[in-house]
Amino acid sequence: MKIMPLEHRGISDSRLALGCMGLGGSWNRADDYTAEHVRQAEEAVEAALSIGITMYDHADIYTVGKAEAVFGQVLKNQPKLREQIVIQSKVGIQLSDGTLPARFNFSKKHILPSVDGILERLGTEYLDILLLHRPDPLMEPDEIAEAFTKLKLSGKVRNFGVSNMSPGQIRFLQRSLPDPIVVNQLEMSLLRHDWVDQGIHVNQKAGLKDNFPEGLMEFMQMENIQIQAWGPLAQGRFSGRPAEKASEAEINTAALVNQIANENETTPEAIVLAWLMKHPARIQPVIGTVNPARIIACQDAVRQSELMTREQWYTLLVSARGANMP
Repeated sequence: MKIMPLEHRGISDSRLALGCMGLGGSWNRADDYTAEHVRQAEEAVEAALSIGITMYDHADIYTVGKAEAVFGQVLKNQPKLREQIVIQSKVGIQLSDGTLPARFNFSKKHILPSVDGILERLGTEYLDILLLHRPDPLMEPDEIAEAFTKLKLSGKVRNFGVSNMSPGQIRFLQRSLPDPIVVNQLEMSLLRHDWVDQGIHVNQKAGLKDNFPEGLMEFMQMENIQIQAWGPLAQGRFSGRPAEKASEAEINTAALVNQIANENETTPEAIVLAWLMKHPARIQPVIGTVNPARIIACQDAVRQSELMTREQWYTLLVSARGANMP
């Protein structure tokens, strides 16, 4: 079974996506974005396009809306760009306003105006994909279906997805939706490898500590739902920016990544991403950097995923786990 959900659906063939959370400046509502922030966004998009990235990931909360606003300025400055790229954004998180706490909201009353705000900030008439941003314990699938149907019929959203959801939550939601869920976005990387551990710890005591939904990887492959990995570069821990209190496993894995990169005459970023992309689920990393040099450093990831051997993949996994296979 070959997993190519977004390609099969004619949505996108971009093997990498650019996460735009780092655009727009600060998360302070009082600060506005500047011409420098727009220039930064233009340079990030230019770097991404230069290595074949045509998919861009947003959320209405990223830098309290400014990430979408500066991206909208990029689109305004390059009118032909919109039809060359795929844009997805997310709704459903309400940030704290100082009185009420941060919370989730999948109500129709929240979703519909949130999408209007996204479209206004981006300066576009439609989103290619809209994701629900984390699970809302109070979600009512029939109400979400009403909102999605209205958005689809109005032409404002073409496809729908979710983030950080389990098989049960996706089934619960999909039962009411007229259109298929096409994406589930999850934190996955060499650092956050519990998505692998959950599978190999079946019938093992070590599995009691796993924090990844059982069967999620298999479920999404069977349902042809695109797995998107957020945080795939692990904040640079294995590609030049180690954490201050890095574990022995992290230090050893960074050295191993660099060794393989040197042997393959490529970059550490390409190896880190290739490890994810080697998986048969055809994982699509959403790289979070907006640094043009680091974006370009990812350009060899697809080729490296094809070159990576089973032995290299497992060697990296065992190193990252800091423990042998059970």
